[in-house]
Amino acid sequence: MGIVVFLRQFKIGPFAVFDFVLAYIGVFFIALLLTKLFLRLNLKISRESWLWLTLPISVLFHAVFQQNTPLMKILLNPNGFYVEKAVLIFMLFMGLRKIRLVKVAKQ
Repeated sequence: MGIVVFLRQFKIGPFAVFDFVLAYIGVFFIALLLTKLFLRLNLKISRESWLWLTLPISVLFHAVFQQNTPLMKILLNPNGFYVEKAVLIFMLFMGLRKIRLVKVAKQ
């Protein structure tokens, strides 16, 4: 049994805890780099906003690349799971609400 298989066996419902923890730790560490990158596009995005947007961005990437995961099955099911969908929309709102446009100083 590999280390990743071992770590992914710990679950809350159908979700592997390892996947969520790794995603949030990764975003926590690259948030500064992403913030600097988006400042070039005149967008100020805080680390807090990046953390709120982690799950919605993950869902977007899983949908684009057609990855079939337990969370995607729940979110794409039209017959229920409204709490999970509401939580995702709430996370999207919380992440987007503090994003600001930065005015460029004219030289």
